[in-house]
Amino acid sequence: MKLFLFLAASFGFLSVAIGAFGAHALKARISPEMLEINHTGAQYQMYHSLALLTVAILDQILSRFQPFNMAGWLFVAGIIIFSGSLYALSLTGIRTLGAITPIGGLCFLGGWACVLIGALKVRLPDVT
Repeated sequence: MKLFLFLAASFGFLSVAIGAFGAHALKARISPEMLEINHTGAQYQMYHSLALLTVAILDQILSRFQPFNMAGWLFVAGIIIFSGSLYALSLTGIRTLGAITPIGGLCFLGGWACVLIGALKVRLPDVT
């Protein structure tokens, strides 16, 4: 799906930009604990940007195979909720934002479960 490819590239780009911003611009402005929280958000965003890229490719090859399509949307939601809440927490220090983060983690887990289901169900084309 072209949208997943676009989102994967956008989220990957933003992950690098946010990680660099945290490492350089925020280093002197926020506590080491908040800097680590920012880093965790960027790290998980990059991991799942790559997962979304893979899902985008598989989704295209397999003609929008439902488990991979669902995985893609769960990865998108996970990036926004998990990483977004960690970025907001690290910048504001409002600890209650951390209560949202596990919802994003559940989205990541759901996405990986969909990939697993897809891997068990998929029939790849015969190339011989």
